[in-house]
Amino acid sequence: MVGAAVHVSVTGESDVAWARQIARELGAQQALSEARIAALATAVSEIARNIVVHAGSGEVSFCPIADGARRGVFIVARDDGPGIPDIARAMKDGYSTGGGGLGAGLAGAQRLVDEFHIVSPPGQGVTVTMTQWCDGAEQGLF
Repeated sequence: MVGAAVHVSVTGESDVAWARQIARELGAQQALSEARIAALATAVSEIARNIVVHAGSGEVSFCPIADGARRGVFIVARDDGPGIPDIARAMKDGYSTGGGGLGAGLAGAQRLVDEFHIVSPPGQGVTVTMTQWCDGAEQGLF
């Protein structure tokens, strides 16, 4: 089950902040814990900042989701920039092409969410999908 999507056009730092705020708000609406909301917001900030720095513009879409009793937030971040020539290298801790981010990088963003997937066909931009779920304790399942 999927709720209504929210789309944020990302072209500058104010849009990164806006995307971070939407992640926080949707996380709260889906009853994620404060720690999981903060982790999601940090991951979104890192990915949105990458859009600004490496592609110049893109979009981040947010959608509340449910799978049975489980609730969460699903995010798709897309750009039409030059792409990532070596995703495996970019996913290593400490990899950087310029800085300005929160220092988490793609690998850090991946660790902060429950599900993370990245694709970057040569010369066709980057698409990152992320999902953050409520844990069972947050939903009263155990």
